[in-house]
Amino acid sequence: MTTTHRPHKHLRTEPLPTDPLKPRIVLVGNPNVGKSVVFNYLSGLYVDVSNFPGTTVEVSKASYLNYELFDTPGIYGVSSFNDEERVARDIILNGDIIINIVDAVHLERDLFLTQQLIDMGKRVGVVVNLLDEARRQKIAVDLERLEADLGVPVIGTVAVKNKGLDAVHELVVRAREGSQNRKLHAQLHEALSTVGSQGEALLLLEGDEVIAERHGVPPADISEREAIYIDRRNRVNRILQHAVSDRETGKRLAVMLGRWSVSPWFGFPILAVVLYLVYLFVGVLVAQDLVELTEGRIGKGIVEFHMKSWVAEHAATTVTVDVLDAEGEVAESRSFRFDEGLRGNPALWKEARALPGDRDAEYHFSFDNPWLVIMFGEFGAVSMTLTYLLFLLLPLVLGFYFALSVLEDSGYLPRLATLVDRALRFVGLNGRAVIPLILGFGCVTMATITTRLLGTQREKTIATTILQLAIPCSAQLGVIAALLATAGPLATVIYTAVIFSFLVAVGTVMHRALPGETSPLLIDLPHMRLPQLNNVTKKTLFKTWFFMKEASPWFFIGALVVSVLQVTGALSVIMDALQPLVVDWLQLPREAATAFVMGLVRRDFGAAGLYHLDLSAFQIVAALITITLFVPCVASLMVMLKERGLREGMLIWVGSLVLALFIGGVVSQVLI
Repeated sequence: MTTTHRPHKHLRTEPLPTDPLKPRIVLVGNPNVGKSVVFNYLSGLYVDVSNFPGTTVEVSKASYLNYELFDTPGIYGVSSFNDEERVARDIILNGDIIINIVDAVHLERDLFLTQQLIDMGKRVGVVVNLLDEARRQKIAVDLERLEADLGVPVIGTVAVKNKGLDAVHELVVRAREGSQNRKLHAQLHEALSTVGSQGEALLLLEGDEVIAERHGVPPADISEREAIYIDRRNRVNRILQHAVSDRETGKRLAVMLGRWSVSPWFGFPILAVVLYLVYLFVGVLVAQDLVELTEGRIGKGIVEFHMKSWVAEHAATTVTVDVLDAEGEVAESRSFRFDEGLRGNPALWKEARALPGDRDAEYHFSFDNPWLVIMFGEFGAVSMTLTYLLFLLLPLVLGFYFALSVLEDSGYLPRLATLVDRALRFVGLNGRAVIPLILGFGCVTMATITTRLLGTQREKTIATTILQLAIPCSAQLGVIAALLATAGPLATVIYTAVIFSFLVAVGTVMHRALPGETSPLLIDLPHMRLPQLNNVTKKTLFKTWFFMKEASPWFFIGALVVSVLQVTGALSVIMDALQPLVVDWLQLPREAATAFVMGLVRRDFGAAGLYHLDLSAFQIVAALITITLFVPCVASLMVMLKERGLREGMLIWVGSLVLALFIGGVVSQVLI
């Protein structure tokens, strides 16, 4: 009689239960090579997922015939550098059979882990996946020769299409120890008197401090690890020469460009060109030309005008018409009073409409009814939210995410991480941190979540602090770019220098203050290619939708709060209270206090509040530095509290408020 398992999946924090009588099969491979597909194929319906004790890393476990089956996190090597590797290390050390899944397109990278598993003395079977992609790229893999050189059974699959997976069952039976370096093998056997297994002996020789501490011996010298790595790399290269042919991709321009992108000589000039192109697209084309059309012409000139005109038809209203000259300055201003609404005096309304003639004009509606002021006034919860979200921020966010998606889909971002790895180590991060830092320029909330990809809690704390204190989001960045464009190149240089110096100072202090070391960079480098329009469009729309969905309620709430404060007179009280800080310390107009009040809800909302103030170039610099370093938006605060805890999160929030006002004031006192 057989029992059918129903789908079963849950999360928990206690260790996965294991049966000591059952042998263990462990699936191991680099990230994104298809391990999960193989796991699902072997496990059938019963899947048990658990957070590994002491980490946030999920481990899947299932039953397969009379075996226990484990799926490990994607790793590039067996070691103890980060949570994923530590979790995978212990499961591999306790595994009886290792099924190593490798990517046929990236054998040069993946076989390094394969050879390490073989050096550990494990029974290994290799699944060469993604053979269809290899054929498409004209890469031929000789599986028989690969099996002969590695000394372990090898099969080929296209896992997502279920091709070749039936051979995995036989692979489990045939798995065996592979070809090992004799000299290294002898060294490992000598070390068996100290440790319990050949796997642990290898990690000990490779300088694994956790394994060394576990057995009470000093870790091996780093030179010994380098010697082992060099020998392993040479063995992998020899295997590749025999088993892989027609590797024409190495000659293509894309491969050459990919190599140049990580080269210190060519990488930084390429980075400068990329950043300049992004600036031209986001900072000039979108932030200036497109936003002028959407926000100025469509948002305020058409949508907001008709919305407020419709509201004013039956409501007591004063309409002020500012007629603009060719430079956009107010050349003439006149107010029209409508006690019974616009429909109560159509002739006067016609006169007001005709006042500008063929000149540009701005119409300002002042409602008598306080509820209409709250919803459709200067800071109206409906009118201001609609205009700012759809006609100011949406084009900025779309433009930024489009540029980011192009870089991501082209394969440039991982190379950028490799290029800046050494620089980021000065602030306690490795190159992988460049991804959340760049994402932060799109949405700090999303980027804070992405810090999970960093290897240690220490790096997550440093990256989160930098994101919350010094990285402006795409909406804020768009407003900053537009304001700096009016302030001139000197203002731009000063602003950039202050923000960059602050970022480095924060990272350096955190790096020195927090215990621990920076983990090494291990990252997959995909092929460079022309971005696929379909992929870029999907990524752009998805990320923009996420941002707008997250931002919209807070914009409405922020505008509503400010409007209520304005109607009740509390806004004037707050502005008076903030006057010593805003007027005397920051040397900004009294009205700038409103922007900082809105900035407590969202920094981009606060930055947008500076957009229409009459500021000098240096006042723009001081105001933008203050609002850039200001407290994170409410959504980011909530995510930060969840990721970093209440104490750490509130410390960052209060610290950002104090530092923003202090640094902005110092800059103002020096410049103005």
